[in-house]
Amino acid sequence: MRDLDIVTDGAVAVANGCILDVGTTDFVLERTMLASDCQVIDARGRVVSPGLVDPHTHPIYAGNRAFEFEARTLGASYEEIAASGGGIRATVRATRQADFDGLLNRARPRLDRMLAFGTTTVEAKSGYGLSTESELNQLRVIAELDRRHCIELVPTFLGAHEVPDEYRHRRGAYINLLVHEMLPRVKEENLAVFSDVFCDRGVYSNAEARLIQDAARRSGLKLKFHADELASTGGAELAADLGAVSADHLIRISDGGIAALARSATMAVLLPGTSFSLGALHFAPGRKLVDSGVAVALATDCNAGSCNTESLQIVAALAAQHYRFTAAECWTALTRNAAWALGRGDRLGALAPGYQADIVIWDMEDLRELPFHFGVNLAHTVIKNGRVAVREGQIQK
Repeated sequence: MRDLDIVTDGAVAVANGCILDVGTTDFVLERTMLASDCQVIDARGRVVSPGLVDPHTHPIYAGNRAFEFEARTLGASYEEIAASGGGIRATVRATRQADFDGLLNRARPRLDRMLAFGTTTVEAKSGYGLSTESELNQLRVIAELDRRHCIELVPTFLGAHEVPDEYRHRRGAYINLLVHEMLPRVKEENLAVFSDVFCDRGVYSNAEARLIQDAARRSGLKLKFHADELASTGGAELAADLGAVSADHLIRISDGGIAALARSATMAVLLPGTSFSLGALHFAPGRKLVDSGVAVALATDCNAGSCNTESLQIVAALAAQHYRFTAAECWTALTRNAAWALGRGDRLGALAPGYQADIVIWDMEDLRELPFHFGVNLAHTVIKNGRVAVREGQIQK
């Protein structure tokens, strides 16, 4: 993760949304015939990188839970707030009341902010509906935003985010609804690439998660897991056993879980912004995961309550501080590894011939400024599919 293959005085040639060539400026100009109408962008004195990839977000929701953040600063825990009717189920109630256009219009500015911060591809989960029609509505909003917005969205079905209020004493009935009604509808409309389950203490047990994810896999969905966030329950081991693309959070992962991920192709997606936002004293063992040979990506966990941020730049700063990641490891975790955490590492997350032309020009002279210079937006120019989408921090219409 520390080997970035840095090119000094480099150039990138792009055509038809793809990268044609990368290397030193002289090398690229010798091999590339510029068209008469070619746009040339001067990035001297700046760092140029692949577009950032955010492999874990929950951007489709209504309502506002700022009051919960204040409650946590006064000593309430995440689980206490959830038990009193707050948390995920509070957002579910608000989201169910919002229509398609309402959810779309709320999500669009979140994506705008992500894009302005240098993020060009985002995994987007449902999970704030917890009913068939509301979950489908969120996934349809994601599909529409993928068509309309510059950011590329990868949809994930998260009907197993919580158990809704009306099923609190009928868990089996809700799981039956997930397996026999929701998943077939998601498959029928081709609305998701991944299925995710919040496999943790007080949410879904390992046995319940296995049942749901087995059904999801039969429906043609790839697997992701919220795992070992609240307690060490063996979620990472389950994700590895089922061949999940990623296991996410992992704040309380056990040594056995780390070993299981190291033996597997399952990516660890870490969310330091969530620990920070929750006021936690305990962060995922990022350094230990990397040193144990686990492939690690970073994500915002952008959501309604536990991590209300769109900035992968602040995530890099937190990863450097709390995981002891080097700047190079942060870059890898936000680009190449993050792309593989979405199953798209063969075309995203790198500056290489044949890759999608998702490129960010940064207002920094040294790549180590990413985690060091925090609290500001360092993205100067953002290019998506070969088109300038953000210039000097401003979205281009």
